[in-house]
Order: sequence, then C-alpha cells, then structure tokens
Amino acid sequence: QVQLVESGGGSVQAGGSLRLSCTAWGYTYSVNSVNCMGWFRQAPGKEREGVATFSTGDSSTHYTDSVKGRFTISQDNAKKKVYLQMNSLKPEDTAMYYCAAARVCYSGSRSLEVRNWNYWGQGTQVTVSS
Repeated sequence: QVQLVESGGGSVQAGGSLRLSCTAWGYTYSVNSVNCMGWFRQAPGKEREGVATFSTGDSSTHYTDSVKGRFTISQDNAKKKVYLQMNSLKPEDTAMYYCAAARVCYSGSRSLEVRNWNYWGQGTQVTVSS
C-alpha cells in the first residue's frame, strides 16, 4: 500500500501563497498501481472535494473551477513527490488538505470524485485569514 505524507500547511493572510508537498513512501514499489496523484480538501461541515489532479502517464492536470488560475499541481522528476502551489489564497480555501493517489485516472471532473481514489494521507491544515 502506498503511504502518503503531506507537509507545508499553515496560516496565511488572504492573497498570500503556500506550497504543499506530498511524499509518496513506497511509491517505487507501487509504480504499476499509482497512475494519478491529487489534492483534496475538506472544510468543517463540508464534504471532501477534489482540488487538483495529476496524471503520471501523460502529465495532464485537472482543477476544480474555484482554484483555476491560482493553484498548480506538479510532480518532481523522481515522481516521489507531488506539490500544490497555492497563490492568491482566499478565506474560502481554508480546509484540511489531503494528498491522494489512485490506480486509475479518470478524465475531467470525474478525476475529482473522492470515491475514485485509493490512497490517502493524513492531511495538512491550511488556514487563510482575511
């Protein structure tokens, strides 16, 4: 099983930036199982939602509409880490952010469905103040 560990969360004022990192432990032993990486978030009282996804096969990405133009998902050359660069942060971005990995990459909005993902990190808190 792939182990995911997030870091980089914290508190920032609106308009600021943060970069989240996800280290995929055991990834080299699970290359055939992990075909997609992603970031999800969950605010208090709300359901977990997909933020950004990255296909390890063709490097294609998909973002939820609310973060387009502000967030960027990427992967290191060794394919052991995935990043989420968050710029122009807004208070509504406040949530627990989770790194996720999937065996199958779905296209478009289906890639943002929580039920399509297989492995999850413990989360890192992002708090944006006005």
